[in-house]
Amino acid sequence: MMAKFEITKRKNGEFQFNLKAGNGEIILTSEGYKAKDSCKNGIESVKKNSQIDERFEKLTAKNGKPYFTLKASNGQVIGMSEMYAAESGRANGIASVKKNAPDAEVVDLSDK
Repeated sequence: MMAKFEITKRKNGEFQFNLKAGNGEIILTSEGYKAKDSCKNGIESVKKNSQIDERFEKLTAKNGKPYFTLKASNGQVIGMSEMYAAESGRANGIASVKKNAPDAEVVDLSDK
């Protein structure tokens, strides 16, 4: 199975996307967008910025779990990972985004 971006609609009416790896696991989640076009622009931004190492920020949550964000060239966060049990998981997550994002298809589930 190929990786894909899924566009969904939140209860508050905002759009968001998840980047899912080939195994169906979510590897990156976006912020909420008021417009679907903005959400699609966010996906394009992930495809571009995921190939630039400096755009990944490695962080640690208050509970000590590692995670990462992906930023656009203007410094805005365009996606956030799940919380990982270990730094090795975070490293694998970043590698997965780099590998999967550029060629992932976009699937719009927001009308369902």
